[in-house]
Order: sequence, then C-alpha cells, then structure tokens
Amino acid sequence: MAYLTDEERLKKNHIVLMRHPETALYSGIIMMGDSEVSDESFTAYTDGVNKKYSRSFMQKLKDVELRGLILHENLHVTLMHIPRHTDLMKENHTLANIAMDLVVNDIIMNLSDKQLASLPEGAVYDEKFHGWSVREIYNHLKKENPKCNPRAGSGSGTTEIVINGVKREVTGDEHDMGKTPSTPEEGEKLEKAINQAIREGGMLAGRLGTKVPRQVEQSLDKPLRWEDVLREFWTSSVRGKDEYTWRRFNRAMLANDILAPSTENETLTEVIISIDTSGSINQKMIAKFAVQVQAICDSCTPETVRILWWDTEVHGEQVFAGDSPNIKDILKPIGGGGTLVSCVAQYILEKRYKPDCVVVFTDGYVEDNVKWNISADTLWLVTENERWSPPKGKKVIVNN
Repeated sequence: MAYLTDEERLKKNHIVLMRHPETALYSGIIMMGDSEVSDESFTAYTDGVNKKYSRSFMQKLKDVELRGLILHENLHVTLMHIPRHTDLMKENHTLANIAMDLVVNDIIMNLSDKQLASLPEGAVYDEKFHGWSVREIYNHLKKENPKCNPRAGSGSGTTEIVINGVKREVTGDEHDMGKTPSTPEEGEKLEKAINQAIREGGMLAGRLGTKVPRQVEQSLDKPLRWEDVLREFWTSSVRGKDEYTWRRFNRAMLANDILAPSTENETLTEVIISIDTSGSINQKMIAKFAVQVQAICDSCTPETVRILWWDTEVHGEQVFAGDSPNIKDILKPIGGGGTLVSCVAQYILEKRYKPDCVVVFTDGYVEDNVKWNISADTLWLVTENERWSPPKGKKVIVNN
C-alpha cells in the first residue's frame, strides 16, 4: 500500500473541497497564494494570502479534520480577516485571533455535509455567536477577559480564555499581519484579487447549486469607511438644499433651445453633532472624529456647528462657526455616566433648534426604546454595538 506524503495529502484534500458543492465556492481562494507544509511548531497559519500547515499537527488529524483545517485557513482569506482587522490585532492579538476563529468555525459547523469537514480537537466554537461579526465577538470577549494577555498562545496556538462565562483552553491558528497592505492602493489591489477569486469559485459553485454563506456575501461588498459615509451624508445635506435660479440658465437645456433655470447650492445653516460621553468614546476617538469634521467643514462651510455632550442628559454644548480652523483643539467633553440617547432629541426640541442634519457619535449601548422624533436627517456613528438599529436615519460602524 502506497502512503501519501503530507504534501500529497494536503493537495488531495484541497481537491476534495474544490469539487464539493458546499465548498467549491472557495476553490479560487484555495488556489490563491502559497499552501505549504511546514516543519515549524504551530497548528496552521495565514497572513491573509498564503497558508501554512504544521506537519506534526497535520499528522494527528483525520482527513475530515484536515479538510476542516484547510477550510478554516481559506475562510480567513475569503473574509479578508487580516487586512480588515489589523487594528484589533494590534490592540489584542489573542482576542482578535479567537474572534476571527469563532466566525470561520461557525461556517464550518453549519455545513450540511458533516463528513466533508470537521473541527480538530480544541478548536474554538460557540453556537451563541452564529451570524456575529468579528468585531461584535471581539468586543464581547474583551468585556469577559479584561486582563487577557494580548499575545497569549502565539506560535503554540493554545491559550486559556473565558467564553460566555466558561474558562476554556483553546487551540487556534496563527494570523500574521506580514501581508497587510501598507497603502490604500495595495489594500484595494488585494481586495480585488480576493473578490475575483471568490467570484471564480462562485461560477463553479453556482453550477453545483451552492448556497453562499451570509458572511461571504457580505465580504464581496467593499465595506464603507465611516469617514466617507460622514462626508457623503454631510454633502448630501447641502445638495438637499439646492435652489432653482433664473440668474443663469441650465446649459444642458439651452442646447435644445429650452430656457430652464439652473440650480445653485445653498450652504448648511446649522449642523448638530452629539457625542456620547458615557465612557466608551475616549479622547483619542473624539480627536480622530474631530479631524474628519474639520475636513468636511473646510469644504462645506456650514454657518454653525453645534456640539452636544451627553450621557443620560445633555450636559452642555459648544457652538462655533463652520469655518473655524481649530475644531479639534477646542472640544471639551462633559459627562461620563450612563447612556440615554433620547435626551438628545428632547434637548433639540426643547431648544427649538432647526438643524439641517444631525450626527450622533455613540457606542450603541443605549436604551431599548429610543425616542427620536426630530425631522432632520440623522447619521449614527456606532463604535461598538453593531447589532443595534437606530429608530430612524443611517447607521455606520466606526472602526476604532
């Protein structure tokens, strides 16, 4: 009987996954980058493109577990975990690794064909996190493990962690930021390559009748940067105030000998920015936010920018002209208690302010029945509670 080498065994199980209806979707990702067997001491590894598998660890696994391990690494690449969550990895590599593992292992555990792939012993999984994002899980683990060693388990892949109140010893893989794009152009190039690989696999998967996991569908849509959403929200508020004027004619209509008015942009009269000071929004985040506000003010120049500081009530406000050159330097947060965002709407109504738009900067851990009965367009910048939905307006997640 001829025995397969570890390299041949890896290739054989690659082919099994690429041909199976449930995992054909990942065939382009499996072929992407280098996949190799290593004599180094770890379980498995990815830098967001390439994949490595420990020879000694592979030899302990049945084929069904090896396929689970292969799928695990390639799902990290598919979901672009490394480039999208470098900030979490820098803050606490241990919790970020586990959060990412919980997401991909949830996909593996929900495969219909249980003989196709299974998790190796010690792999982290909890059905509570079904459908959760990496950042939602990370924030949950962070609260449960406030003293977690940020580099626990690195290399060896084993660490002790509390998950939903239970202390567990977890065997994980290693996620390395070595291939993290250093420029926006590199990031866009990598994202396009991964999306193309997914779509190539998707063509085969479509013929086989594969159902694409929700997490993968979401990864195909480039996530919007909150800074871009803020800018678009603000400038769209200006566009919403366009007025017709007969002082000059619409040039496009003139070409057809039709006299019609053109439009001219009005300036924003007042913008209200309400900032949650309940504790989660720290000074560093406020400074980052203020830089974006400054940049937008420089281009849109509202007449008035009104900052409201609130937790369970509005503690105070700061008002300045939209062309002020030093917004970030004059902000003075007030508050630091609980969180009751309805107080902001109540305050605006009581003061009879008539803002063109309102921006709410909050962690998202607010009361269940938010009362937001103001007419102005509202943008909610949420730093933590991704699952929370505002009563009206647009929500965007802020990556700290």
